[in-house]
Amino acid sequence: MYDEQQQPEHGPLAGFTVGVTAARRADELGALLQRRGAAVLHAPALRIVPLADDSELLAATKEIIQRTPDVVVATTAIGFRGWIEAADGWGLGEDLLERLRGVEILARGPKVKGAVRAAGLTEDWSPSSESMAEVLDRLLEEGVDGRRIAVQLHGEPLPGFVEALRVGGAEVLGVPVYRWLPPEDIGPVDRLLDATVSRGLDALTLTSAPAAASLLSRAEERGLLPEVLAALNHDVLPACVGPVTALPLQARGVDTVQPQRFRLGPLVQLLCQELPARARSLPIAGHQVEIRGHAVLVDGALRPVPPAGMSLLRALSRRPGWVVARSELLRALPGAGRDEHAVETAMARLRTALGAPKLIQTVVKRGYRLALDPAADAKYADV
Repeated sequence: MYDEQQQPEHGPLAGFTVGVTAARRADELGALLQRRGAAVLHAPALRIVPLADDSELLAATKEIIQRTPDVVVATTAIGFRGWIEAADGWGLGEDLLERLRGVEILARGPKVKGAVRAAGLTEDWSPSSESMAEVLDRLLEEGVDGRRIAVQLHGEPLPGFVEALRVGGAEVLGVPVYRWLPPEDIGPVDRLLDATVSRGLDALTLTSAPAAASLLSRAEERGLLPEVLAALNHDVLPACVGPVTALPLQARGVDTVQPQRFRLGPLVQLLCQELPARARSLPIAGHQVEIRGHAVLVDGALRPVPPAGMSLLRALSRRPGWVVARSELLRALPGAGRDEHAVETAMARLRTALGAPKLIQTVVKRGYRLALDPAADAKYADV
């Protein structure tokens, strides 16, 4: 765990760029990341559409009032609050609460529990894992045959949940409180996908399974899915708030990292550990140099570097201490064409940005090399 008293002024995520796909609580997540130094690229992969005027929600509410269920499963705080507010708007709020006071209420987690209690109700049980799988296990252990169970849907499919209850003999009533729809402006999502493919991102955060599925769907529409999956498997860290969110990525063979507690704070703390640990750190010309996404730490001091300079530095760091030819460095520069003077220009700016010109040596008529400390030469001799 990071000791905040020993944190450098620039923060543990300085020099890294993190993508945020959340539609809900995006500002909160972005602020948490920026406070720790990250640059944030936000592109909501979905938008939430409340169903206060939706006939399905009204019909489900009336059915619960007319035929009280045995169990109500509350899955999200925003959804449960939205349901009660919508019922109030239809003049059915008191009738709905009266029915819910007499049934077994299962709340998926602490926030849902808070929403249930704010409505003047009391939950009968809540899983410590905040997992719908644990809710399902409890219901099946109790026995569901012949029981009437209302499940507050939360805009995304609950894989196997409703089906398992029905197989067990339950009558299941879905309560659709809001829906996920594609964003009205797809531009930010496309820019996020482009940044993923170009490795302009160091990490991609995902806080809902529908957002993950929507992002992959858009990548497929654009013919970018193989490149996006390759980036997420090798260079861009996919960080999911929990195992359900990770399912669409896992189905495509992408491994993700997840915090032990499925919350935004622990998700950000996980990035604070993972991203610096993935950065390349080298002893060069008497300095300790750590290469991050869009900046470099030189003896702990943060040095922002232009994109062209970062491309050159990464190319040099792949074979530290070895001479890299100008022609190879030219290929590493994005959109540089065939003029090797572009390498010299970018290299001059890189040296200025690093603030220590001797980190990179010019080898006449051959190219450039990182001035790796002699003690480290043997370690990297066969790289």
